[in-house]
Amino acid sequence: MNKLSVGILGATGMVGQRFIQLLDGHPWFNVTVVAASPQSAGKVYAKAVENRWEMDTPIPQPIRDLILQAVESDANEIAKQVDFVFCALDMDKEDIKRIESLYAAKGIPVVSNNSAHRWTADIPMIIPEVNPEHTHLINIQRKNRGWREGFIAVKPNCSIQSYVSVLSALKEFEPLQVNVVSLQSISGAGKTFASWPEMLDNVIPYIQGEEEKSEKEPLKIWGSLENDRLTVASVPEISATCIRIPTENGHLASVAVKFRKKPTRCQFVDCLERFSNPLVDLQLPSSPKNFIQFFSSDDRPQVKLDRDFENGMGISVGKLQEDDFFDWKFIALSHNTVRGAAGGAILMAELLLKQGHLRKKKL
Repeated sequence: MNKLSVGILGATGMVGQRFIQLLDGHPWFNVTVVAASPQSAGKVYAKAVENRWEMDTPIPQPIRDLILQAVESDANEIAKQVDFVFCALDMDKEDIKRIESLYAAKGIPVVSNNSAHRWTADIPMIIPEVNPEHTHLINIQRKNRGWREGFIAVKPNCSIQSYVSVLSALKEFEPLQVNVVSLQSISGAGKTFASWPEMLDNVIPYIQGEEEKSEKEPLKIWGSLENDRLTVASVPEISATCIRIPTENGHLASVAVKFRKKPTRCQFVDCLERFSNPLVDLQLPSSPKNFIQFFSSDDRPQVKLDRDFENGMGISVGKLQEDDFFDWKFIALSHNTVRGAAGGAILMAELLLKQGHLRKKKL
């Protein structure tokens, strides 16, 4: 395959670094542009992140000597060099909206990790294994905006990846009410223990904006496409509490669910183990062979043991127990900067390429 040329907007931050790590040697995509704030523009990438490279592998050799470009002022030049961009900007939401729309209007597809456009009506928000059909919104988006080649597609918040996947596997039993407590690692805030020593031996019971995202974003993902419009789902009702905990990577979710039709334990587990993954036949490089793994023991999943399941792209579930107030409760785990951020966006880009939404630019 003739690889697509890729730019990373926000390449110096933690998610941008994870994009660079995961795309090293990718069979379909080749990073040719790294871009960041005007303060970083003009610097050699390795020098710009010299004291803040947070990945557990070295900076890939092809990226080290790339010159950082300015996300906005160099947009015309960047657009000439890439087939599409990943967006991992850490900026004000309105600025991100403007910049993502700027690139799309220049004919450059934007695959975004950001929340800025998640509730824009004609922009799909996708977990590839759950709602791949929502990419149909891209055609509507282009028609609405007069864009011929460009578009914006986004991935949802890292906090919802695990329990949305599990509840999607159980949709035949019609979840009605969900109570979720997400226990979120510090990398979700773009931090490490070195940069955030206050988190050592500490728990913070509030993460700004996370609870609303955790309650509302699943309903868009479960929405239905009718007459070229996406109707957001009305059930299940979700109540979320989001807590920052002193772990480096991996978001746990403690979930209790009330169903319209209560499954037996065997039915619950069977739904997870026979989950029909719509990506299986597409052979996407980042797609996990086993999307959901179930532990029968009550002491799993554990962050340190299980966050890297399927190279960080799988979902782990355990401690399944009947509940006196709801029907069932369980623990779920996903890797927040892989499945929940860069890896999820890369998988979405692979899906978009297979569907024909991403392609090499015509010269």
